[in-house]
Formats: sequence, C-alpha cells, structure tokens
Amino acid sequence: MLLRKTALVVSVAVAALIASAGTATAAPAAPAAPTVAAANPVIVVGGLSGVAVAYEPIAARLRADGYRAFIYQLPGLGLGDIPTSARAFATYVDQVRASTGASTVDVVAHSEGGLVSRYYLKRLGGTATVGRYVSLGTPQYGTYVANIVAFLGLGSCAGIVACQQMTIGSAFLADLNAGDDTPGAVRYTTIRTLQDELVRPTGNAVVNDGATNVLIQSYCPLRVVGHLGLVLDGTAYTIVRGALVDGPVRPNCLAL
Repeated sequence: MLLRKTALVVSVAVAALIASAGTATAAPAAPAAPTVAAANPVIVVGGLSGVAVAYEPIAARLRADGYRAFIYQLPGLGLGDIPTSARAFATYVDQVRASTGASTVDVVAHSEGGLVSRYYLKRLGGTATVGRYVSLGTPQYGTYVANIVAFLGLGSCAGIVACQQMTIGSAFLADLNAGDDTPGAVRYTTIRTLQDELVRPTGNAVVNDGATNVLIQSYCPLRVVGHLGLVLDGTAYTIVRGALVDGPVRPNCLAL
C-alpha cells in the first residue's frame, strides 16, 4: 500500500512539472485562476490628469493573472465635464465588448474615473453591460481638497470643470448620489486608504446601498498607501483581485 501511495505522489508531481514547463516564467496566478479564462474583460479607468501609462502597473498585474485588461484614459485627461466623459466611456465600453465578444465588462476605476464610471452606470444604462465596479480612491461624495482651491483664492477650482464637480455639495454630486447608490445587478466595491491626500475626508470614498466598502488600514493597520499608490500597491491589488471573483475581503498585507 505504501509503495502504491508513493508511486501516485511521484506521478502527480511529474505531471505537474510537465504541465508547468512551458509557463515557468509566468507571474503567479490569482487564487481564482481556474475561472479567470472565462472572466469579463477588465477596463481600468484613469483619473484626473491620469495618463494611460500610469495605469500600466495594475493592468499588467491583471494580465499576468489571466485577465483581458484595457486602459481608458479620460478625454482631455478628465479636466472637463464628467457626464461628457461618461458618454465617451460608454462608447469605449461598446468597443471593448465588440472586440472581445463579451456581453459584459468589469470596471476598475481610479479617482475621478470612479465617478465617470458610476455616472455611466446610473445615468446612461451601463448596468446592463457591467458586472463588477471597483473604485480606488474615488471622491464619491466629494472632497474638500477641491473646495480648498477656492478658499485659497484661486477661483472655482481654477476653472477646471471636473474639479468643480468633485467639490463637496456640488450639483453634479447631488444628482449622482440621489436615490440608489448601487443600481442594477452590478457588484460594487470601493477601496480607500487613510493616507489618501486628495480624497478628504476619506469616508467620502464609499458608496451606500449594499456596496462592499474596504478601508485598507482596517485589515492592514501598518500599510501606508497614498492616492496614486492605490493603483500601484500590492495589498490594494489583492483586494481588487478578490472583488473581481466575488471573493471575500482578504487583503494580503505583505503583498508587493
């Protein structure tokens, strides 16, 4: 009996080595790797003044985990009207769906990109084409950093329309946050950090009505992550990866 068990273990190990020989240099797969091949394409949506290349690190992580990842740079770097950017995003979503043959996509959106995406979901019928929405440091209910520009005597956000719309109490946010924060069958996740220097108060980065709202430091108290760091940080990425497979919130506090 012992001999048969030993032979079985050896044969399984050999088979595993043969299967992995062609992918020895590939990045480690996500915990839910068996389902990734059939997963939705993922669109990474940039934020205010966020050029596409700044989002390559998180897109590369997604691709290494087997996802079809795309980067959407906001029109005019997001300086203009957010609803207008959302309409352009709607066109991009249709292009991704057409090119991949997927009926739905998942969205991972940073900063202003989360507002653009959420406007698309709530006001432009996007709930029919999005399965999961994950925001990273999005001022869902505004940020006083935007308000302070006027306080410093620089005018109303120095004339930047999107900044005006992200001020606490703006007409845009009042409209966006009226009624249900999480319409449709979309699974909503927000991720925020205490060290976010642009979204203040950091509690304004959450949404209500059944969303999963994750504060990194609630799980990893010693983890220091800034606003841009949310798209670079390994721990933040483990939360994103879990959200994309509808998994529990289990951040890896030591992830690079």
